[in-house]
Amino acid sequence: MQIGRFRLGMRTMKTALAVMLCILLFHVTDRGSPLIAALAAVFSLRQDLTTSISFGRSRVLGNSLGGLLALIFYYVQAFFNNDFFVELFVLPLFVVLVIVVSDGINNNSGIISAIATMLLIALSIPQGESFLYALNRVLDTFIGTIIGISLNGVISPQTDEKEKQIKEDLVELRKKEADLNKMLYDVRKQIKDQSQQK
Repeated sequence: MQIGRFRLGMRTMKTALAVMLCILLFHVTDRGSPLIAALAAVFSLRQDLTTSISFGRSRVLGNSLGGLLALIFYYVQAFFNNDFFVELFVLPLFVVLVIVVSDGINNNSGIISAIATMLLIALSIPQGESFLYALNRVLDTFIGTIIGISLNGVISPQTDEKEKQIKEDLVELRKKEADLNKMLYDVRKQIKDQSQQK
């Protein structure tokens, strides 16, 4: 559905449904705040199942790395009695570590989700909470990811919506092609002008 420049598509509806399912699941199971799961579901949901699975793999790797570093941060912070300087220096160091490791294992598309997972968990652990609390927040990210990917498996975009998206992409590609042709023409003209001046 489109009203002027504003469009309400299938992906928008699936995203809202994913958030609703996270909230409902956490309420029914009395699991606590669905914040991390809902964010993970939103991050994981893509336009179709194939893209979601591909991104989901990246997301799971990112969640695992971010969650592991959040758990390590929990122990480091506990060892230093929740000192502010541990948070100030160790978390940025872990951000660097996430980027380096993700790049090293060729999971560049999972860098943002890994950092987001690590920071959400590390900065949301109340003082005095146990390792189990931190581990449950890591599990929350996997719950959200599974909900997002599953929704794309159950609800696939309608054919006409896919065709409309392809047409929009083609229009955009034609604009870029025209821009490239103009740039190429300008470069050729400059080369020709320079050769005539010699």
